[in-house]
This record gives sequence, structure tokens and C-alpha cells, in this order.
Amino acid sequence: MERLLSNLKISVPEKIFVKDPESTDLGRRIVQHSIFLIDEIGFEAFTFKKLGEHIGSNESSVYRYFESKHNLLLYLSSWYWSWLEYQLVLETYSITAPPEKLEKAIEILTRTVKEDTNITHVNEVVLNRIIINESSKSFLTKTVDQENKEGYFVVYKRIVTRLKEMICAVNDDYNYPASLASTIIEGGLHQHFLKDHFKTITDCSKTVTPTSFFKHLTFNILNNR
Repeated sequence: MERLLSNLKISVPEKIFVKDPESTDLGRRIVQHSIFLIDEIGFEAFTFKKLGEHIGSNESSVYRYFESKHNLLLYLSSWYWSWLEYQLVLETYSITAPPEKLEKAIEILTRTVKEDTNITHVNEVVLNRIIINESSKSFLTKTVDQENKEGYFVVYKRIVTRLKEMICAVNDDYNYPASLASTIIEGGLHQHFLKDHFKTITDCSKTVTPTSFFKHLTFNILNNR
């Protein structure tokens, strides 16, 4: 298992980048340090010039990998969802009972992220904060439909589909499995955000997790049909 994890390569749609950052040391450094810089100053204040200064390189070297900071955010989002999909497949493949599989999937998709020591150039804990705080900026744009046609969001849509299929396996009479699946995934991010910033409008806290809320919500819906 350790050998399998050490050989893991996260797959991101090729159209998002100009040159695969995984293919060079500089590319991996760009990804690594962009995560920390976006987390530190926010996506609005983030620029390739600042990133270049941060890694001791010039701005043009970053453009050799990504044509814009929007595409870099798309890359980070796709990388995160691809990594999470790997966790989902790995941790649920041996579970045969549909309710147990769905319960485990909800846990994986809504839990507090821990750093994956098998991948050294990405801090998944910090990246998770970016996904919670910034990922909606990757698709709340005028170009979303064109980017969707070009496959930029294929990984995200695939993970929603996997969860939808698990929901159907528990209750194939439920009429809204895709809506419930996307609500669990996006709602998990939103509840983590509320827990950290708007504590008075969520029941999630240090002792009540988004995972417990979404398990309760999902199985009450599916079992009460």
C-alpha cells in the first residue's frame, strides 16, 4: 500500500495548464508556494509577480506553466478534487454495504483534512483552506460554460457523480440524488467556512462537525422516503 501511495500522480485536465507543473522542479515549486501565498494574502491580492518574488524567479517563468492566475486556481481546485477522489476510491472500495459505503463517503468529503505525507510538494491542509475560501472563484465567472465544455471541471463533476451513485444504491427511489450529492460536497465546504467565520449561523463547532450534520441530513432524507 505504501508503494502504491508513493507512486500516486494526481491527474488534472491538461487544458488548464500550459506546461505540466508536475514535470519539473520549478513547476512543483510554483504549485507549492502559490498555495502558501494565496492562503497568506488571498486570491485577489495574489499575482504572478508576487509569486515569482516569493520563489526567487521571474514573473515570466510562472506564465510558462499557467496563462493566468485564474487557470492556476482551476489547477489547484482540480488537483484537490482529484486527490480527494483518490481518497474516496481507496477508502470505500472494500465496503460492500451501500449505507456503510455512503456514510464513509460523506465522512471523506466533509471531514477536516489532514496532510498527506505521500505528496511532498502540496500541503493539503493549506490547500483545503483555499478550497473552502476561494474555490468558488474558479467557476463563478462569465467563462464557466466554455470552460465546462472544455473539460476544466471534469474531476469535480466526476466526484459528484460517484457520490450520487452511492446515494442511489441506498435508495434508488429518491428523486434528487445529484442535487443531494452536490449539496453535501459544497455544503461541507460552506459549513467549514461558517464554523470558522460566522459561528452564530451554524450549529457546527469544535464538537459538532459538518460530517455529523451531513450524515444526519442524508440518512434522514433517504430513510424517510
